[in-house]
Amino acid sequence: MVGFDMRGLTPAPVTPFTPTGEIDYEAIQRLGSWLGSIDGVKGLVVLGHAGEGTFLTQEEQVSVIKAFVRSVNGKVPIIAGITGEGTEVAALEAKRAKDAGASAGLLYPSHGWLRFGYQEGAPQDRYQRVYEVSGLPLILFQYPDNTKATYSLETMLDIAAQPGVFAMKNGVRNMRRWDTEIPVIRRERPDLQVLSCHDEYLLHTAFDVDGFLVGYGNIAPEALLQLIDAGKAKDYRRAREIHDRLLPVTKSVYHRGSHMEGTVALKHALVARGILNYAAVRSPLRPLGSGAEDEICAAVKAAGLSRVIDNFLSLINTQYIGYIMLNNNLAISTYSLFCIPTLYPFKTKELLVIVFTVTFSTAIY
Repeated sequence: MVGFDMRGLTPAPVTPFTPTGEIDYEAIQRLGSWLGSIDGVKGLVVLGHAGEGTFLTQEEQVSVIKAFVRSVNGKVPIIAGITGEGTEVAALEAKRAKDAGASAGLLYPSHGWLRFGYQEGAPQDRYQRVYEVSGLPLILFQYPDNTKATYSLETMLDIAAQPGVFAMKNGVRNMRRWDTEIPVIRRERPDLQVLSCHDEYLLHTAFDVDGFLVGYGNIAPEALLQLIDAGKAKDYRRAREIHDRLLPVTKSVYHRGSHMEGTVALKHALVARGILNYAAVRSPLRPLGSGAEDEICAAVKAAGLSRVIDNFLSLINTQYIGYIMLNNNLAISTYSLFCIPTLYPFKTKELLVIVFTVTFSTAIY
């Protein structure tokens, strides 16, 4: 069996940038370490829409995958967004992703289909060929119904039956189709894991899915995990309470003039939570208008989403490899320790260690 368990929350992290536009690898370490340490998070999808994956060079895409793989330290799998236009281009992109450490790929439709539509059988061929070339397990991506890249029910069933496909990210954003098609997919493809990506419609879709695969998971993973649990328990009252508590955030991030602005807003929310230092994005994305940052920060606070570091939600199980500081004649054995430093990576001359009292039966060298 290909793939892995995604029955929970799979955030789609942003790609942090410095104010001058370079990839901020220290911020990737903080973001990935935090998300990967949360119980119920099943993986991270990098290089998607929220991750500005199509705005990166091939070399940068590979380096971002590797950086997120390092950040989670084996706790959760990394899934790469595969966005190449041509099928062979996408297949080679998937192979690079696998070589960089990705455990699966989220395969996007060819972007030309958004305007022109696709020929019958083309989506099935795309998934088949990408898996054949790369060997990377794949997640089926259903685009919104108001685009020409949306798949028919028959097409989704065909793709879901192909080797290598183990889950579906469904963002059809047409509740008539959702309510009629999801039960059929569940019945005909019972082994397919079904995930909602309706950031702005999570309440409606929470009762029918195995989990969420959402950019929203960057900023409110704790609350979204509660919403998933409420959905699986068919507890509408509890789910509604969580939805209403998050509504100010949902409005400030996703109820904007363009859905693309959501990526910029996510970064402002991550600054508000203390994970990112900057809300920098790459063109063609633009900064938000005047007052947006304050609006987003106020919404985050109103929803009870406190700064991560302030509440020690950032405690990461860090493996320290024994090291020797010759100048101080000090050595420390290898051990695992819950501590904060992974969120703030050490610089060469700025080693800060939060030491917990432990008892060793072994000798200090």
